[in-house]
Amino acid sequence: MHYTSHYRSPLGNITLASDGEALTGLWFDGQRYFAAGLDPKHSEYKLPVFDDTRRWLDNYFSGKTPDFTPPLHLIGSPFRQHVWTELLRIPHGRVTTYRHLAKLIGIASTGGPMSARAVGGAVGHNPVSLIVPCHRVVGTDESLTGYAGGMDKKRFLLGLEGIDCYRLTDFLLE
Repeated sequence: MHYTSHYRSPLGNITLASDGEALTGLWFDGQRYFAAGLDPKHSEYKLPVFDDTRRWLDNYFSGKTPDFTPPLHLIGSPFRQHVWTELLRIPHGRVTTYRHLAKLIGIASTGGPMSARAVGGAVGHNPVSLIVPCHRVVGTDESLTGYAGGMDKKRFLLGLEGIDCYRLTDFLLE
């Protein structure tokens, strides 16, 4: 059974999903891939993981760096899970490129090159936006590219973390 709850953010409403133990989804209402993987037979329910997630979101949107991560249960292929694990390693206030992620994942899994496009697909299907920080990934040329929640939200989130979207090189991990 899946459970849902809602959070009102400065960027609009957010839907939270859980399997009863951990967070399985966090989407801006109406975003691309909204509620992907959510059981159609879900119900609203009050859960400790939703309280933890709200606390994380309150900290984040107040401009603080949350010092904890709510329990997560990310559902996806082994490749997507590998990409999402790498996203969790991108520090608050920093960005990386799809190419850099592809290089890291390729070396770790096959020892060879990995497609930045394949990595981009996995990043785009991240089921737990914000907490798994897909907004911290930029184009190989350091341009702001795709974000399932919309580019206006991506700019806001990066700005909230102190990242100047016009000087991304200064915040790059590579």
